Amino acid sequence: MSDEDDEIILSELDDEELVQQMFDDLYDGLKEEIEEAVRILLDRGWEPYRVLTEALVGGMKIVGDDFRDGILFVPEVLLAANAMKGGMAILKPLLAETGAPRMGKMVIGTVKGDIHDIGKNLVSMMMEGAGFEVVDLGINTAAEEYLEALEAEEADILGMSALLTTTMPYMKVVIDAMVEKGIRDDYTVLVGGAPLNEEFGKAIGADAYCRDAAIAVETAKDFMARKHNQLAAG
Repeated sequence: MSDEDDEIILSELDDEELVQQMFDDLYDGLKEEIEEAVRILLDRGWEPYRVLTEALVGGMKIVGDDFRDGILFVPEVLLAANAMKGGMAILKPLLAETGAPRMGKMVIGTVKGDIHDIGKNLVSMMMEGAGFEVVDLGINTAAEEYLEALEAEEADILGMSALLTTTMPYMKVVIDAMVEKGIRDDYTVLVGGAPLNEEFGKAIGADAYCRDAAIAVETAKDFMARKHNQLAAG
């Protein structure tokens, strides 16, 4: 072993170096290192929200950008997201106590008749990586399940995924049910999945079609920023 391979001791790094190291460790999907680094920053008096935004969300943004640009692929992103989850598990109870500002809340599920979930899981993880709360309803989700969850969770965003051309039309069933209940305008509806495209998203009345997880996160952020601005202006 050369000197360069010497073990990095996280606790010996200053705050700035530690955050940079966390970016690298997230990128490499090193869960235990991320958990340790989160604890070190908290011990040094960092607010939980600061750890979340500067270290974890900052690191996941790099992962998201490289995924969007084709430098990273699904397995690597899943590893990074898993490392992020380790850090989040430590922060979540603390964030709840400190009443940290929330990015927003998303209810997501694969539509009825469809059991594909890799894309949906990736969106869930990337959304959590960006600081959103995510309620994942799983696969084969019926319209009433979506509607109940939106209401019960006081969500801001509904995400629907489909991988089969035969299940795509069910997205319209869900949106129509929302319209019927008079709640369609209360939520941002994002749709995604391999067979979909922008035209389809428009045709069924979704707010946006997101071709991948990185775009879903950017789109969700845009809509939440607009919502906050409207509330502030109101």
